[in-house]
Amino acid sequence: MALRCGIVGLPNVGKSTLFNALSNNKAEAANFPFCTIEPNVGVISVPDERLEMLKDLVNPQKVTPTTFEFVDIAGLVKGASKGEGLGNQFLANIREVDAIAHVVRCFENENIVHVDGRIKPIADKEIIDTELQLKDLESVEKKIAKVERTVKGGDPKAKKELASLQMYRDVLLEGKNIRSIESTEEQLEAIEDLQLLTGKPVIYVANVDEGSIHTGNAFSNELVAKAKEEGAEVIIVCAAIEAQIAEFDTLEDRKVFLAEYGLKESGLNKLIKAAYTLLNLITYFTAGEKEVRAWTIHRGWKAPQAAGVIHSDFEKGFIKAEVIKLPDYQTYKTESGCRDAGKLAIEGKEYVVKDGDIMHFRFNV
Repeated sequence: MALRCGIVGLPNVGKSTLFNALSNNKAEAANFPFCTIEPNVGVISVPDERLEMLKDLVNPQKVTPTTFEFVDIAGLVKGASKGEGLGNQFLANIREVDAIAHVVRCFENENIVHVDGRIKPIADKEIIDTELQLKDLESVEKKIAKVERTVKGGDPKAKKELASLQMYRDVLLEGKNIRSIESTEEQLEAIEDLQLLTGKPVIYVANVDEGSIHTGNAFSNELVAKAKEEGAEVIIVCAAIEAQIAEFDTLEDRKVFLAEYGLKESGLNKLIKAAYTLLNLITYFTAGEKEVRAWTIHRGWKAPQAAGVIHSDFEKGFIKAEVIKLPDYQTYKTESGCRDAGKLAIEGKEYVVKDGDIMHFRFNV
């Protein structure tokens, strides 16, 4: 699954610094707005200690982690919904992502100029919220005008669709994000083709100074309180520290560096874990002498769907899945050991895949 998370925020909040720490795809980080003009895409290997465990047990020729794409999107300013700054480009790029990591500046530094000359996290958040709401409002109103013509022709389905669109228009006019309200499946169908920006799930990333990495600060506390109102999570990171971590070549060196700051894991790990939870994703594994590999799927997917992530033929010709639970593999060490102990289950088309399952698919095309 090619999943994408867009990194967004006002200019000079630490977006590109964070992106550079996440990816080998280096974006220019400069002390002026719009230094990231084209979206930079980085494919990030998702860290998973379970892969290391399977590697030690199976001793495969190669290990392939699952991946996650982060997109560093050009900075946004007030008026972007009307094309100010790089607004049109920002809004086009953000439609293509599955989730949003909204970076908010929660640090003071007189050497890094804020685009509005002040540090006010909530005001920064609201600028982007407002611009996205205005763009969504424009999209909804255009569709309302189109559906109204169909309603006049007496189409009863169009009448229900119009009511849903009008409801969303009212929500946006109240200055609310689409994701902040509960919607029925029928209502969501009315806006499915619009890919509304404020309907995308969001994680707020509070970019703090080094001294605030453990406890946060007054700025990040404001953001946490505000995010709580819409049921969103805030991840506290220090982009400057993340940039230093990224300079180390080995996992051991990174662990030593993290320990010096009293950190158990990097902000990268926290952000990826939060994104998986936000998007309701899980990981299953395939394990053999040639390769141990992680695969990302949506929670609740059944075995044929999960098989289809490997290849569409696996889903079309699905016969059965052989499933071993990770703790059993740890206990019995090998697939044959699990089989002999009765810990290898044969599952059919209705089996719902669990996080951490080790799977082997049988299929016929």
